[in-house]
Amino acid sequence: MTPPKKMRAVRPRTRVLLVDDHPVLVEGLSLIINNEEDLEVCGHAVDAGGGLELAGSLKPDLAIVDISLKDSDGIQLVKNLKARHPELLTLILSLHDEALYAERALRAGASGYVMKQSPLATVLTAIRKVLDGGIYVSEKIADQMLARASGSKTARQVSPIERLSDREREVFRKIGQGMGTKEIADLLKLSFKTVETYRAHIKTKLQIANAAEMIQKATLWVREESGG
Repeated sequence: MTPPKKMRAVRPRTRVLLVDDHPVLVEGLSLIINNEEDLEVCGHAVDAGGGLELAGSLKPDLAIVDISLKDSDGIQLVKNLKARHPELLTLILSLHDEALYAERALRAGASGYVMKQSPLATVLTAIRKVLDGGIYVSEKIADQMLARASGSKTARQVSPIERLSDREREVFRKIGQGMGTKEIADLLKLSFKTVETYRAHIKTKLQIANAAEMIQKATLWVREESGG
């Protein structure tokens, strides 16, 4: 009698959660991830609330998060994910300038930052590095971080926007998207007074004289960020 063949153990695939509201990018990213033998997209959310919910129910190994989400800032989402699921790895994938956001994302708990303009192969490289316990940023940003840490005089000048806290920047972006104080408060689940306080801090830090100038500068910044 022929002995039964030994079944080869199937290794579980690393589960990846996508939090992004751009369908074309999500479709392309899902395709390259699912094409890897050891990776799979286990879920997709279009906003921070959905991302938090799926992180709790699906128990992914890695969450790939966009910065600009309808109901929150992606960096704030990373903070919330790390607070609720300390073992969950996170990677930021965004259109926004890495020079302005990469270090902030890492301080929030992300393990890497990739620009959406990067080749898909770069995204896979970042995923692999993060899953191996490393930190992924571009070579340019890594050099800037080292220069700043060493006190080099060649380190780049700090942008005024970098003076804003994560929450202040989130409020500033919403102002630039045409939202008023009450709308921002409702969207971010903050009190009207709290949003007004953030607006006051933004005016001070950016040396803005009045509400009209605030809207003008915020709108221009949002347009520049989106490449418009």
